[in-house]
This record gives sequence, structure tokens and C-alpha cells, in this order.
Amino acid sequence: MELLKVEHLTKEYGKGDVKVRALDDVSFSVQKGEFVAIIGPSGSGKSTLLHLIGGVDRPTSGRVWIDNTDIYSLDETKLAIFRRRQIGLIYQFYNLIPVLTVRENITLPLELDGRKVEEAYFQEVVRTLGLEDRLKHLPNELSGGQQQRVSIGRALLPNPALILADEPTGNLDRKTGEDIMSLLKLSHRRYQQTLIVITHDESIALQADRMIAIEDGRITRDETIRSVHPSGGVRE
Repeated sequence: MELLKVEHLTKEYGKGDVKVRALDDVSFSVQKGEFVAIIGPSGSGKSTLLHLIGGVDRPTSGRVWIDNTDIYSLDETKLAIFRRRQIGLIYQFYNLIPVLTVRENITLPLELDGRKVEEAYFQEVVRTLGLEDRLKHLPNELSGGQQQRVSIGRALLPNPALILADEPTGNLDRKTGEDIMSLLKLSHRRYQQTLIVITHDESIALQADRMIAIEDGRITRDETIRSVHPSGGVRE
């Protein structure tokens, strides 16, 4: 089943002689439960693509469909609600609220949405992330790896259809980065969510079911590494 469809997506910045086309007529689709890595050098357009898929920026032209919803047909209020409920965003620099505890940071999207926290699911997520004994800590009392785990928990708790991770290991040492990728893959399998990871590291990309390469705002390669079964398993 198709979860994400990107149609002729283009993003331009500036005008006239200073106009830059960051994304140039990009189209592809992603199946429900698929783990896709998008790779490319700095300035290739991969982060721009992620922000457009995530609804945090608007394209110059083109459309993005998530779970049969054309997200850019929504007004700003409805788009914000859709994003909170259906898209989990994980950034390189965590974006945690410094005055909130770990628990409060993780539950923030639900609080903003007026939704009740399902305690059993919350406890399962924090156990998976190894944060049980850090729930009352503030972000500045955590290591970088722990802060990234909190940002993953915040993305997972609303149980969104799509998880988007922008260079989630880019600000971490190699060992911690490997641990974070293991956690992302574990949560992807356990909760059967669709996962898209932006990375410049091809060794990380090779862990995905599929790898899409972008250069100069265009897709230059799109290859399947593993086939996704309807049950959520993969075939090497």
C-alpha cells in the first residue's frame, strides 16, 4: 500500500539572477512500512525534500500526498494538526525544549493536540529507548545520544504514519550514531511505521530497504536493497 507520493516537487529560492532551484521536478512514492534512505552531498537538496515532505515548508510547485491526503491543499491550521498527528520529525540537533523534562518533551505533541497520553504505550516507548530512569531530567542533564533518544520518543509517541529523520546521527560520535540507527530500525519494525532517513553516509543508507540518491536537486539513483513484505518483514 502506498503511503507517500511525491509528484513533480520543485523548490526555488530567490528571484532573477539570484534564483536557486534547490529541488528540481522530483517524483517518487513510498510504500507503507518501507525504510527509505535519501543520500546526497551537502547542498544536494535532500534536507529541502524532507522539509517539503514533512510540511514544514511549501514547494514552488508539485504535490505531496501522505495517506491519501494532499498536504498542501490544507490551510496552515489543518496542516499543523495533520503534521502533529501523522508525521514524526527527528532532527540532527534534537530541538528539545530546555525547560521541559524528558517526559514533558516526549509528550509535548500530544499535549499540544489535546490528546491523552496512553501510559502503557508511553512506557513501552521509553523502555525501547532506554530512558526509564531519565524521565525527570532536563535536556542539559543528558548526553547527546540521550537527547536524540528523547527526540525519537517525541516523534514516536503520537504513533504517526511517517517518521522523517534528518541526519539523525550527524551530531553524534560513531558508536552513539550506530546505537541511534539500531533504535530507529527497532522502532520501525516494532511499530510498523514508514521511515525516511536523510544521510550523507552510504553505510547508513545500506541498512535501509531502499536508497534514493539526490544531486543538484534531482534524483540520480533509486534502488531497492530489500523487498518489503506485506507482513512488515523484508527479503534480502
